[in-house]
Amino acid sequence: MKKIKYEESGYLPGIILDRDIKKMEISGRACPEDPVEFYQPVFDWLNEYMKDPDEKTVFEFKMSYYNTSSSKIIMMIMQRLEELADEGNDVLIKWYFLEDDEDMEEAGEDYSEMVDIEFEMISYKED
Repeated sequence: MKKIKYEESGYLPGIILDRDIKKMEISGRACPEDPVEFYQPVFDWLNEYMKDPDEKTVFEFKMSYYNTSSSKIIMMIMQRLEELADEGNDVLIKWYFLEDDEDMEEAGEDYSEMVDIEFEMISYKED
């Protein structure tokens, strides 16, 4: 499978989808002008991955901010991961948030209640 790697830039999130190193991550600020177009390669990659998933799938969200349209995309990604879990696969979502960012912590808690997937909330300090 082809790797996807976008560096975080302004209002565009960083994205790593690399099966070789077992890394699936979206990070930074997520406010693309056209989120459907921006995230289409992510869904294409996930669709291909779901045909032959790894023994364990870990998807990490390390965002500092996202807009409303990106929140819908995040939910769609989680729903795809939930489909994978429903097929009997081992799936884990890791939701990272700054220890003093109550909004991102609450967002993670909300997402964890909306999908039936193992969900890990991870607080961290800014460097």
